[in-house]
Amino acid sequence: MQSPEPFSTALPARPDCCYTSCYCEENVWKLCEYVRQRGERPLEEFYAVFLSNENRMDYHVILLQVCSEGQRLIYDLDTELPFPCPCHVYIKEALRSDANIRKDFRRKLRVIQADEFLRTFASDRSHMKDADNKWKKPPPPYPCIQTAVSSMNLDDFISMEPAVGYGTVYTLQEFTEQFDSPG
Repeated sequence: MQSPEPFSTALPARPDCCYTSCYCEENVWKLCEYVRQRGERPLEEFYAVFLSNENRMDYHVILLQVCSEGQRLIYDLDTELPFPCPCHVYIKEALRSDANIRKDFRRKLRVIQADEFLRTFASDRSHMKDADNKWKKPPPPYPCIQTAVSSMNLDDFISMEPAVGYGTVYTLQEFTEQFDSPG
């Protein structure tokens, strides 16, 4: 792995970020909120990225920054890679390749502009409760994220069906072609 390059980051150091284990979608929402409130970098540079597959076997959410200077950075609070990590390093070290993965389990990525994500995402956290209505993992200390029209639309973001939800859905190959190297 390459050593981290110096970046002018719009976010605090990883230990200073709002973080709750197993709530990656809310962690990224909070990162977007931080960027919007602080205004040190344009919110238009940031994208929430949902990684899943057509079978929704699992999902993860990261933050992508496409800097006006051409840098592309990934912020992932659940990795050992640098924070932020150059996008090409993240693709190589974390995403790798789908070549050895069964076709129906190959990953796709839904990329949503940060302002749209902040405006549209909602989660009542019901997906984190078991059949007895007990938490699988402790929830974040702040209230559930909701919009004027929804209290729960997480499935629309996890879905890798392009006609559902928000943003653009890419195959891993398409995402790599679009974001692997600096602009």
